[in-house]
Amino acid sequence: MLQTTRSRSREAPVEGPHTRRQCEILDETGFKLFARVAAAGIYALLVSVGAALFQPRPKRMRGEEEGAPGPRVRETTVQLSREELLKAYRQMRTIRDFEDTVHEEFAAGNIPGFVHLYAGEEASGVGFCLHLNDQDRIASTHRGHGHCIAKGCDSKAMMKEIFGRKDGLCGGKGGSMHIADLSKGMLGANGIVGGGPPLICGAALSSKTLKTGGVAIAFVGDGGSNQGTTLESMNLAKAWNLPAIFVFEDNGYAESTASGWSVSGDLVERGKAYGIPSRRVDGHDFFEVWDAAREAIERARNGEGPSVIHVKLARYYGHFEGDAMTYRAPGEIDRLKAEKDCLNMFRQRVTEAGLLEGDQLDAIDEEVKSLIEQALAEAKAAPPPTEADLLTDVYASY
Repeated sequence: MLQTTRSRSREAPVEGPHTRRQCEILDETGFKLFARVAAAGIYALLVSVGAALFQPRPKRMRGEEEGAPGPRVRETTVQLSREELLKAYRQMRTIRDFEDTVHEEFAAGNIPGFVHLYAGEEASGVGFCLHLNDQDRIASTHRGHGHCIAKGCDSKAMMKEIFGRKDGLCGGKGGSMHIADLSKGMLGANGIVGGGPPLICGAALSSKTLKTGGVAIAFVGDGGSNQGTTLESMNLAKAWNLPAIFVFEDNGYAESTASGWSVSGDLVERGKAYGIPSRRVDGHDFFEVWDAAREAIERARNGEGPSVIHVKLARYYGHFEGDAMTYRAPGEIDRLKAEKDCLNMFRQRVTEAGLLEGDQLDAIDEEVKSLIEQALAEAKAAPPPTEADLLTDVYASY
C-alpha cells in the first residue's frame, strides 16, 4: 500500500481540458498583482525617504553641538526694555545687599540656625526668574535667599523669617533653609540636597494637565547633580515631556570638593543622554543666562519638554557661614570680585551701550540700601512666635 502511494505521488497530475489556460491566466494575474504591489512599495519608499530628507530639521538649543539630541531654538535677538534692565539690576542689587547684611548679622550672633549665602550668583536666579510669573513654580536649595528675592518674595518678611520672627514669611518656623511663598510660586528652599527636582516634576505635570502654560524650574547645585532624585526627575520629565527646567548652579565646590572631580563628567552631556536639550552658560553674565532661560522657558511653554542649563558661577562666601574655606586658593575670591562680579559686568555693559545711565543705577543702589536697612531694623524689633503658635500650620486645608 505504501509503495503504491509513493509511485502515484511521482506521477504527473491528470490535466483537464481547461487547466493549462487557467494556469496561464492565474500566472498573468499574479504577475500584474505583484507588479502593482511592488510599484506601490517603491512609491511608499520614495515618499518616506523624501520626507526624511526634506522635512524641516528639529531646532536645537543655541550652544549645542551638531548632532546633539534635542531641538535648536531659533536664532533671534531679543532686546530687553529699560524697565526690564532696571528691574534686573534692582533684584541683583537687593540680593547682594541682603546677603551681605545676613553675613554680618550671623557673624554677630544675631541669627539662629544656619545660613547659606547666594552672593556672587545673583545673575543666575534673576536671569531665570525675570521670565516667570506667579503661576510658574520654582524649587530652590539650601542656598535659597537669592531665588526667593528673584521670584518676588517680600525681602522684609524674608529677613524676619531668617531672624525667627512671627511675622516672617513662614511665621518664623522655617528659617533660612525653608523659606517658601506659594503665592509667588516659590515652593521653598530645601535642606535636602536634590530635594527640589521631584517637586518641580509634580508642578510641571499639574501645569501640563491643566493646560495653564506654566513652567517649573529646579535650581540644583553641582553637589545635588549626582543625587538619584535629580537623575530620576530628569528621566521622568523627558518620559512625560514635562515643562520642567533643571538649572545646575555649579559654584565649583559643592561644599568643599571641586565639582570637576566630584561630578565625574559633563552635566551638559548628562542632560543629552536623556535626550534633553542642554546648554552651558557663564553664570556671571546676566545676559547670557537671561537668553538661555528665555529659550528653555519658551520651549517648555510651547509643549516641547524639559531642558538642562549648566550655569558656571562662583559664590563669594563659604558653603555655610563659619566655613573657613581652606579649600580655596589665596586671593581667589578677591580676583573673582574684581574680574567676574555680575553686578559690575552688568553695569559696564548697559552704560557703555547707552541703555542705562550710571546715575540710574546709583539711585537704585541707594534705594536698595535703605530697603535692607529697614528690613533689618523691623526684623530685630519684631516679636518671636508665641507658645500658641506651636500647633498652627501643622495641617494644610485645601
